[in-house]
Amino acid sequence: MKQRTILALQFAAATALLSLAGCGGGTANAARTEAQTVLLSPEDVVTVRPSAITAGPLITGSLQPDKRADLRAELSAVVTAVLKENGDIVKRGDLLVRLDDTSIREGLTSAQEAERAAVQGQDQAERQLQRLNTLRASGMASAQQLEDAEIRRNSTQSDVASARMRLVQARQQLQRTEVRAPFDGVVVERKLSVGDTAQVGKELLKVIDPRSLRLEGLISSDAIQSVQRGQTVTFHVNGFGEREFTGTVRLVSPAANAMTRQVEVLVDVDAAPPRLAGLYAEGRVAASSTLALVLPASAVVREGEKSWAWKVQGGKLLKTQLLLGERDPRRGDFIVRGGLADGDRLLRHPVATLKDGQPVQEGPAAAAASGPAPTLVR
Repeated sequence: MKQRTILALQFAAATALLSLAGCGGGTANAARTEAQTVLLSPEDVVTVRPSAITAGPLITGSLQPDKRADLRAELSAVVTAVLKENGDIVKRGDLLVRLDDTSIREGLTSAQEAERAAVQGQDQAERQLQRLNTLRASGMASAQQLEDAEIRRNSTQSDVASARMRLVQARQQLQRTEVRAPFDGVVVERKLSVGDTAQVGKELLKVIDPRSLRLEGLISSDAIQSVQRGQTVTFHVNGFGEREFTGTVRLVSPAANAMTRQVEVLVDVDAAPPRLAGLYAEGRVAASSTLALVLPASAVVREGEKSWAWKVQGGKLLKTQLLLGERDPRRGDFIVRGGLADGDRLLRHPVATLKDGQPVQEGPAAAAASGPAPTLVR
């Protein structure tokens, strides 16, 4: 029995030693994990540089084509053909709508005949006047006959002028039966069909030039003093995500809206793609611009009210406290007031497992380096 007790005590002691050895190995593994090298690619590091920070009032509104035409009927007639549909691209002079021209063509034929008869009457009166001038010179015609011939000649001249005016009007009426595109553009609104009766002033269709866009925006009257012609405007358009567009202030209205107390501002859009007309836009006018260090929001680590960033320096990661200012309203970057200097290199997307002083390895050659398995930062 005594021998069994001794063996049990020896076994317990051996187990305790193995347990202590196991704990010591875990501590060593943890230490190695803490010292694990961080492998960085060029995309993982961002360099802090000064950037232009723009500030200015908010502008909201809609994008409208600068060139647009509401084509309306200039005479009453039945629609006989509609040659373009919504979305069709048209060239200047393309025929869009044709109206019934039967009665107008008859009027044109009548005006042409009247003009021809008036010209013939003028020719006859002119020849008669020339004959009487010859007879008057030889004493064979009286002065009264010569005067009557001059009156008839002048009367026929007036008849020719009136006939030609009616002919021009008839031709204009005929031209008005054909509605043509006033410029290169796109048909965006068709409001009639074949068989409809077009009344004078009735809207037939609308044509716009989608390449000539302007932002018809509104700005609060409190900030209008800072807005001037020629300033740059950056804005986003609903339906185009984070894509940023730019423009230039063309005109600031001299009067505010009596109801909203907002001021209209027209902005010429730079290089706008098609299909933007009518969409809502929101942006800012670059009323002022300053240089400041900026930092992407992804590089900032928040801990309560404090802000940190992981600086890459001397082959190590250094946890650096930041003093941040306001955010750039255009890009969302933070303005750095303290803690960093121009040229500092930071982790772009830090993770929670990083340690202060942890070694780093950079560049493409790091992937082939020997040593402990590296931690990738993405």
